[in-house]
Amino acid sequence: MILANLSDSARYENLHPALPRLFDYVKTHNLLTAPAGRLTLDGDALFINVVDPTLMTKDAQKLEAHRRYIDVHFPLSAPEIIGVRHLSTLGEPDAPFDEEGDAALYTAPATNYLVVEPGDFLLVFPEDAHAPIIGSGKIRKLIAKVLL
Repeated sequence: MILANLSDSARYENLHPALPRLFDYVKTHNLLTAPAGRLTLDGDALFINVVDPTLMTKDAQKLEAHRRYIDVHFPLSAPEIIGVRHLSTLGEPDAPFDEEGDAALYTAPATNYLVVEPGDFLLVFPEDAHAPIIGSGKIRKLIAKVLL
């Protein structure tokens, strides 16, 4: 996982060929006022979900993990707390892995909690189980999906 400021994104662009396009799009578009929904940059290989969720407590939010996608979280309107825990330290998921949704959920708690500020991003790989959308109030955020 990588927690960094968007101004330093060039340092991480070589990790995946789609990251330069993603970071450039986020930097050059005002997504605070964009309609909520999916922004498709390259079909299912690269897209952004623009969402306006209500933040939850740490106890209410489950860890999730993906196999096919890297997630890149960009809080836009407020800080967001994201719990993290290495996938290898978790047992079995709550239910079988959802292949179509590319997700497994776990009831085990996160071992660390990161505060991701507007202007920052958190990039999580498949081995990084994560519990996003923690805090209080509502938030505008982006969740980018980068196909591995």
